[in-house]
Amino acid sequence: MPLSVHRVVAWFQRNSMFMTRHTVQAARTCALACLGATFNATVASLLCSQAAQAQSSPTFNPNVYAILSGTYANLQKNPESWRIKGFVPAGDEIGPGERGFNLGETELGLNANVDPYFYGSVTLAVASSNEISAEEAYVQTTALSNGWQIKAGRFFSGLGYLNEQHAHTWDFVDAPLAYQAMVGGQYAQDGVQVRWLAPTDQFLELGAESGNGERFPGTRRARNSGGATALFAHTGGDMGNSHNWRAGISWLNTHAQERTWADANDPALTNAFTGQSRVWVLDGVWKWAPEGNATRTNFKLQGEYFRRTETGDATYDFGGSNELTDRYRSAQSGWYVQGVYQFMPRWRVGLRFDQLQSGTTEAGANTALTEEASKPKRTSVMLDWSLSEFSRIRLQFNDDRARIDQSDKQLFVQYQMSLGAHKAHSY
Repeated sequence: MPLSVHRVVAWFQRNSMFMTRHTVQAARTCALACLGATFNATVASLLCSQAAQAQSSPTFNPNVYAILSGTYANLQKNPESWRIKGFVPAGDEIGPGERGFNLGETELGLNANVDPYFYGSVTLAVASSNEISAEEAYVQTTALSNGWQIKAGRFFSGLGYLNEQHAHTWDFVDAPLAYQAMVGGQYAQDGVQVRWLAPTDQFLELGAESGNGERFPGTRRARNSGGATALFAHTGGDMGNSHNWRAGISWLNTHAQERTWADANDPALTNAFTGQSRVWVLDGVWKWAPEGNATRTNFKLQGEYFRRTETGDATYDFGGSNELTDRYRSAQSGWYVQGVYQFMPRWRVGLRFDQLQSGTTEAGANTALTEEASKPKRTSVMLDWSLSEFSRIRLQFNDDRARIDQSDKQLFVQYQMSLGAHKAHSY
């Protein structure tokens, strides 16, 4: 019975904490090479590879690694004036960043098995502003049967496709506009996540999350119950020996309590929103590698569609002399599609299109909070060179039209270096 590569990859990702960096790489290669193999044969091969590497490669507990990243940015427009027209600002993590040389996000990771039943992982992010934050810090089960897995702590939500991936695994320097506008760049939960992997030939995964909801588009509320709920479903499979795919649907429901932002026309004024925010995401990925061998050439096509609705109350000039509160309702959407082609070993080229639709906003008597409908968009082209599996240099050009009727030509040069072993990346 043919086995989907998704199930093999899912298996070794669940168990990769037991493996060294070399073992993980060997397991991934094995999974890609065994698209037509049986489950037993594939798992046996992975276990044998693991055992063989364990004899020659000493392991450490816990595993410690670092991701070093730096960027040079040449921006035509002043980045301080950057704003996605028609969308509520989502905080400091969005936008093209500062001009010139910048230390990108340095990632420090620590992970290990707690015991035969739990696995723990901590990822610290060091921003260019010298601020250190816990990007992820969670424990997850390793011994539950029947495809179940529970994760608790701080983790990237299963919302969409790109959200769960750390920035150093992205194919472009920056996050798509839809992520920046809808969830503030990347959405993380402080809470609990439950996943179930179906025992079927076709890859099928279901998941649910409950968290405090303190991150955009929500805010932290002084309640015992969770402030955000997420549901997601993923499915995928193989098409012959050279093609595989994955598709997903996800939903986020969160609440905001006096979520504030600077007025678009008068930055000295502060506005606020209190109410409910819902985000729907459709995602799809298709990968091609000749006979399952991605080492020489391969192609990946991915895209996501976002839709966000918000209902509640909006306050103009929050805390000021002209404060006015009335009902607020909005429905906005966005999407991106990108293709990345490895045309020879270590070299890749990519193209990405982003577009948003600000939709219609109803603010009652608060006419100052309504803006003319807009369609911010951006086109990105990138070329990267991986000297090895531990180092990469990337060149990227953006034609950014997030500002209304303005084009911002952006050039980025980025390096990424990996120190030490880290767990396998998701599909």
